[in-house]
Amino acid sequence: MLYDSIIIGSGPAGLTAAIYNARANMKVLCIEGTQPGGQLMLTTEVENYPGFPEGVTGPEMMKLFRKQAERFGTEYVSKDATRVDFSGIVKKVYVSETEYQAKTVIIATGATASWLGVPGEKEFQSKGVSACATCDGFFFKGKDVAVIGGGDTAMEEATFLTKFANKVIVIHRRHELRASKIMQQRAFDNPKIEFIWDTTVEQYLGDKALQGLKLKDLKTGATSELKVQGAFVAIGHNPATKIFLGQVELDDKGYVKTSEHSMSSVPGVFVSGDVKDHRYKQAVTAAGMGCAAAIDAERWLEENHALFA
Repeated sequence: MLYDSIIIGSGPAGLTAAIYNARANMKVLCIEGTQPGGQLMLTTEVENYPGFPEGVTGPEMMKLFRKQAERFGTEYVSKDATRVDFSGIVKKVYVSETEYQAKTVIIATGATASWLGVPGEKEFQSKGVSACATCDGFFFKGKDVAVIGGGDTAMEEATFLTKFANKVIVIHRRHELRASKIMQQRAFDNPKIEFIWDTTVEQYLGDKALQGLKLKDLKTGATSELKVQGAFVAIGHNPATKIFLGQVELDDKGYVKTSEHSMSSVPGVFVSGDVKDHRYKQAVTAAGMGCAAAIDAERWLEENHALFA
């Protein structure tokens, strides 16, 4: 079967694209992966997405997205795409040895936050440990929190968290920040932000929720405990683009490059969400990009229908 559109990924970007394409009477296949729903599946409460005044859990929101796309006829494969071939007019996407063909493809594989990989990190995710201050900062009003990292993202997170937290402690493994000078100065000038230098986090501590961090001084080797109720890991993101190496153009950080709109370097292949966005990384912006990619794919198909005659 030749689909009009294959969407790789099932977070807000991918499922919004599916809704738009399927509603436009296109034959749509969503390869949603073995862990569908994207990063929102790790988010306990979503309170900043329009239309949910009482908030909604990440998994419940993605369930609603999926149901809406299915209503308009989207088909699903609940396995991971393992490779692609974008060399021909007809695009090929493989799930193990099974080949799926489409006139257009929308890449919506997202990006995952880089984590420290130390004990307690997985256990306390959504229980005090986060990788998104914009998503979760509101829940830490009047509390002491830590931000782990030293780049622009870490300084942005730390500065944002001062709107809510009592105190923000930046923990960095070096003695100087990697952030731009303006971001550094903004953080240094904020009376709510403190710094712990030459230090790594060895373990997250707590019972049912995060209560502190075990720290190691890299100069002396001494360990200590820091009492905090929240910890925000801000050491970067990894775009899920491994299967697209050599197929579409990527930037130096591995994100998919796009034209002025949403098309990749390959005609007929479009991009949406965190797999191309290393600035905003929000569910609502990902959904907007999914909408844009779907509209671009639909219009490209209309303009190039003769290719498939």
